[in-house]
Amino acid sequence: MVPERKEVTLLIQIEVCSKGDAELLAGLNKQLIEDEQHDNSMNIGQLKLRMEAFLESEYKAYLFKESSEIKGYALVNHSRDPLYIRQFFICRDSRGQGYGKLAFSRLMERLGTSKADIEVLSGNERGCAFWKSLGFAERSVYMRLEE
Repeated sequence: MVPERKEVTLLIQIEVCSKGDAELLAGLNKQLIEDEQHDNSMNIGQLKLRMEAFLESEYKAYLFKESSEIKGYALVNHSRDPLYIRQFFICRDSRGQGYGKLAFSRLMERLGTSKADIEVLSGNERGCAFWKSLGFAERSVYMRLEE
């Protein structure tokens, strides 16, 4: 006997962030840095200042919410064609439930585009698999020489 599968309806709203959201975004960005095992050593204060600078430039940040609960965020560079998604994060307790795919779909609708560029750290296998599942294909390999 096959267990009945529950149908879950996810309702994601997208809110455009302001400079006043920089501290919240910095906290989410810190989690993203940890999860993707990035070598960025900035603390929350430094990340907040960097986020404020992003928001004063060609970048816009978007919060993903269900009711009033934050599910994640994205940081998008609007001066590039196609648009460049610099950061995309789904909160740890919301992963594996469809929020990432839905948030991405809603974000693309909100941005009015079907094309975007992203970068994924090569060691971030889960991230690579996620983006490939959405139809992204590798176009280049970014490399760094360390001393």
